[in-house]
Amino acid sequence: MIAFIFPGQASQTVGMGKALADAFPEARQVFAEADAAFDTSADAARGRSLSDIVWNGPDEQLRLTEIQQPGILAVSVAAHRVLAAQGLLPSFVAGHSLGEYSANVAAGTFQFDDAVRIVQRRGRYMQEAVPVGEGAMAAILGADLETVRHACAEAAEGEVVSPANINCPGQIVIAGAAGAVARASVRAKALGAKRALPLPVSAPFHSALMLPAEARLEPELRDLDVQAPRMPIVANVDANPKREAWSAIDALVRQVSAPVLWEQVIRRLASEGVNTYVEVGPGTVLSGLVKKTHKDAHIIHFGSPEDLAAVVAACSISAEK
Repeated sequence: MIAFIFPGQASQTVGMGKALADAFPEARQVFAEADAAFDTSADAARGRSLSDIVWNGPDEQLRLTEIQQPGILAVSVAAHRVLAAQGLLPSFVAGHSLGEYSANVAAGTFQFDDAVRIVQRRGRYMQEAVPVGEGAMAAILGADLETVRHACAEAAEGEVVSPANINCPGQIVIAGAAGAVARASVRAKALGAKRALPLPVSAPFHSALMLPAEARLEPELRDLDVQAPRMPIVANVDANPKREAWSAIDALVRQVSAPVLWEQVIRRLASEGVNTYVEVGPGTVLSGLVKKTHKDAHIIHFGSPEDLAAVVAACSISAEK
């Protein structure tokens, strides 16, 4: 059984998706649709099209949250459309944080152009919720969830800090006020964590500090024209398959300030019989996380034309099992 999984922020590189657009008309069409939906008047865009920024940089502009989010979405959906044109259809889809929007587009919950518009604003709302420098995130390596929770509780001192991404065994990201994240990182190491690595992000995503962004985004998400997904979307907030449009949208609302339960998502997919994962879009971060959670799975990536033959072969083998 096959699942398509879609990456989130920090998977971007300048030039991503260009080879797909050059090689496949389906991918070119996605970038044309993205450019039509993208708000070039936004300060972060500086009057440039999304494809221009994604393909030509500079990296500093692509890293801006309200550029990065629609950019990764566009590359992921372009890659998915190429796979769909080959007749490759998964039994389940899932995405890490932002990637859950790509998963919903792949499942047909809402249209791609609506997704571009809403994730551009999602990025803006998330950035505006906490001024740059006041929030932070850090990866805690080599500790279990209970230890990380304990470290956060002891280090909070009245500020927000909590687990934000439960990515795989031994890798948990925390988020919150910058001082509290620094204190929790020190405390986690004292409690036995192997390492605590500050992350180069511009906001404390998936923490209670994102509640203002969630409140701004919720009415826009609930106003989308939606359809029942064609295949279940295993959601970040509870690792449960969403089979109705309303439940898929509710999961997207809640995930703004809730932790990403990625390890649980993969365990749920495995329990449903998934044995092949295709990471669809830029980067291979999710492939590494899956390997640490579902050790006997077959994992493959599709983000460039040269990947296609291997993906087709892997999906054919999986379908025969």
